[in-house]
Amino acid sequence: MKRSLLPLLAVLACAGCDLGPDYHRPTIKGPTTWQDADAPSATWPEAAWWKAFGSPQLDALIDRARHNNTDLAAAAARIEQADGQARQAGAALLPSVGLGGNVGPARSLSLLGKERHRIDYEGVAQASYELDFWGKNRAGLEAARASAEAGRYAWQVVVLSTETAVVSAYFQYLASHDQAAAARRNLEQAQRTLDGLSAMRAAGTIPEFDLVQQRTIVSQLAAAVPPLEQQAEHMRIALAILVGVLPEDLSLRPEKLADLRPPPVVAGLSSDLLTRRPDVRAAEASLIAANANVKAARAAFFPSIDLTAQGGIETYALTHYTVPPLGIYSLAASLSQPIFEGGRLRGQMKVAKGRYEELLQTYRKAVLSAFGDVEDALNATTQTSREQQAQDMAAANAAQSYSMAQEAYHGGTTTILNVLTAEGALATAQGAQIQARQAHLQALLGLYQALGGGWNGRTG
Repeated sequence: MKRSLLPLLAVLACAGCDLGPDYHRPTIKGPTTWQDADAPSATWPEAAWWKAFGSPQLDALIDRARHNNTDLAAAAARIEQADGQARQAGAALLPSVGLGGNVGPARSLSLLGKERHRIDYEGVAQASYELDFWGKNRAGLEAARASAEAGRYAWQVVVLSTETAVVSAYFQYLASHDQAAAARRNLEQAQRTLDGLSAMRAAGTIPEFDLVQQRTIVSQLAAAVPPLEQQAEHMRIALAILVGVLPEDLSLRPEKLADLRPPPVVAGLSSDLLTRRPDVRAAEASLIAANANVKAARAAFFPSIDLTAQGGIETYALTHYTVPPLGIYSLAASLSQPIFEGGRLRGQMKVAKGRYEELLQTYRKAVLSAFGDVEDALNATTQTSREQQAQDMAAANAAQSYSMAQEAYHGGTTTILNVLTAEGALATAQGAQIQARQAHLQALLGLYQALGGGWNGRTG
């Protein structure tokens, strides 16, 4: 008996065999420091990074989106699916146990040809287990777990994308609202100028040409207002969709871009970026799963060993008496070795290796893109800051020029053409000022997104 168990014990002792390959994170060179950072910093954005802009209304929009956004809900459902698949894959590492029973009439003939009727009673428990000698099932579980982890990272990507989409839409809403308000102010000013010119024309102190010129300006400014108001309403509706409510249920209190507080530029150490970008972590988790699938495909070439056991009781009742229960059991071990599969196993291996190489390049691209995104965002924040300063100065100069042109015209030292030119320059400068302010805020938003938002690298 002992000698017959030795082969089985040897197999069990080696049941931890792993055909590999073991996963190793690919080495990709990153920058030693950020090129466009004004000052090196080892800090990262806070978890609620959007609060740095100082808008309670924006905070409320983000909170509603995190609870109601449909993309987030769908991503959470995908996590549930991945967890279920991981549980299914893990089941192969555990025995399968079942119970069965049978009750029914039976008949038999004796040697003398006498017929005998009886009722059979049978209860059986059975268990089967595939010995994972080559690690195929463990590799399948590893792949499923890594895929589930990738799903959690992907959910974090959706969270960050949703947050940045809400912030971006809010910036665009405020910019359109500010542009429309500025256009209305310019229209009111132009209308007052037109009213004054109309009075002067009635008194015969100016030619008709000056009046017609101002009417043209008023008409142009009036035509500019509706598209801006339409754009502001369009962004309000987009915000409603992002936060998961009907447009009629979203009301926004008045706020200006200038009311927001541009946060300081913050970029953590470049060496830590890859652990704080959920898209990079998702790409690596998918690569780990592909590596495990290569293991499973390799193990499929080797024999599979199955152990089965069955035990129970059996009895039967005759017309006049009942036979005492009898114990029944069986033990079996089977081994199957693939010999000819028509190229199926080699095809599976080729697919698994090709998928790994594909995801390896996807991971490398994600890493390079992450570093590139931060460098680009840092440069954008620097350049848009300079642009905003220049546009602020240009708007102030245009306002002063317009005021001086009006004084000179009413003083009789210049023509209406100079007033109209200054008036148009002021409207253009004010619009450019709002656009520059929005561009700088968008650049800061892009930096937060490039840094992975406030995510700390955990999936829980």
